[in-house]
Amino acid sequence: MPKRTDIKKALVIGSGPIVIGQAAEFDYSGSQALKALKEEGIKTVLVNSNPATIQTDPDMADSTYIEPLTAESLEKVIEKERPDGILSGMGGQTGLNLVSELAEKGILQKYNLKVLGTPIKAIQWGEDRDKFKELMIKIGEPVPPSKAVNAVEQALEFATQIGYPVIVRAAYTLGGTGSGIAHNQFELERIASLGLELSRIHQVLVEKSVAGWKEIEYEVMRDSADNCITVCNMENFDPVGIHTGDSIVVAPSQTLTDYEYQMLRTAAIKIIRALGVEGGCNIQFALHPNSEEYVIIEVNPRVSRSSALASKATGYPIAFIAAKIAIGFTLDELPNPITKETKASFEPALDYIVTKIPRWPFEKFRTADRTLGTQMKSTGEVMAIGRNFEESLQKAIRSLDIDKIGLVDGSEDNGKIDLTDHLKTPTHKRLFHIVTALKSGIKAEEISEISKIDLWFIKKIEHIIEIEKMLKSGKKEAIEYARKFGFIEKQIEKITGKKSKSMRVYKMVDTCAAEFEAKTPYYYSTSGTTTD
Repeated sequence: MPKRTDIKKALVIGSGPIVIGQAAEFDYSGSQALKALKEEGIKTVLVNSNPATIQTDPDMADSTYIEPLTAESLEKVIEKERPDGILSGMGGQTGLNLVSELAEKGILQKYNLKVLGTPIKAIQWGEDRDKFKELMIKIGEPVPPSKAVNAVEQALEFATQIGYPVIVRAAYTLGGTGSGIAHNQFELERIASLGLELSRIHQVLVEKSVAGWKEIEYEVMRDSADNCITVCNMENFDPVGIHTGDSIVVAPSQTLTDYEYQMLRTAAIKIIRALGVEGGCNIQFALHPNSEEYVIIEVNPRVSRSSALASKATGYPIAFIAAKIAIGFTLDELPNPITKETKASFEPALDYIVTKIPRWPFEKFRTADRTLGTQMKSTGEVMAIGRNFEESLQKAIRSLDIDKIGLVDGSEDNGKIDLTDHLKTPTHKRLFHIVTALKSGIKAEEISEISKIDLWFIKKIEHIIEIEKMLKSGKKEAIEYARKFGFIEKQIEKITGKKSKSMRVYKMVDTCAAEFEAKTPYYYSTSGTTTD
């Protein structure tokens, strides 16, 4: 389909101030959307309350308003600028909430303002917990036993029926705000009260807990012609029960069978089609670790934090393409900006592994509770690319700026690890607690059972420790072998006590695993002899 001719001017809603769960990712997506719209000759109007962003640079939008992100403020801008359409999916949860409020107050209808991309109905289905559950049941996709409630008493009554523990999720909130796992009546009263207070529609979902299952995410794109692709899938290192923003995440998934991968991919495409999302959508699954049983736990009918990660991991510009879809283009019409030969309907292929590790601000908030759960606490993240999981994990650790040169450095931790406190109850240091546990002689299988982290990941950490032992033993082949798994020269020197030198090479991120020539790729460093 060609570009819409009825859209001459578009209003883009920014995400506002940087808060936990909504930060630079949405400045990135909003900036990409503004570029995409201007490229098609559409005048752009940006409203954002945060001036300290790239998107509020004078060259980004034709008109920029630094105003409070409220329905009243937006109506004044709409009245003055008279845009033809409004793009909500680039402003995170703030953008979705505001467009929903504008629709409810009749402001969109009053000014004949068209919602670009994902329609209001899809936003409501994705954000209203009760409507979402009804839709999933209608299309035959599994959800945990749950009930949307508007009062604490209703939450307590339903929890009594299904039994504890239960997970509470607040509607129309960000970063797991107002959510939590309740193991008893007292905890449920506290969490549900807060969730109801913070929800825009005074609603929380009480559902049977699937904490401990694997958490898998799919980033999916759909256009108005119902073409769908999965940009990539991602696997959380941590099990369900820890917010994905606080979890280590790898792309692509590492522990799924091909059947499980295809099963969840099919479900993801089925869901985005049922919702009617036009643009990007993030779908989160819980997968039973010992069977093929799965449930849908969350859908974000917009560009999300995970969308930014998926874009950087694959080279596929999700926000840019989503903005083009919003003004009428279809995936098969849009060129891939990286290859400039393939179309946006071509699913990316990865011949490397990406690891994301969150960054927490606990050194600045020393009295804060460091326990990780369903409410996000990290304020940033790092991403690293490697030829294998061990390499990308160690590169990410070095990027955290926490005075670590890798997962191991030859030093011995003689402290006793408390399994209950450090493996069962996760904190921001859980990765290093796993290392300590393995070095103290605790079996990988036992650590996996206690932490609910998949055994594959624990074994990979154990492999890094084994390489450290090889280096200490002085084996001739150990140094070259260690380099393949992310050990850098400074790390090797500290472990062996000997000077070491190697050559770094650069490999290509091109969205197609070198199947087609890439015109504008980017690169990551690794150990080796040949640069792409």
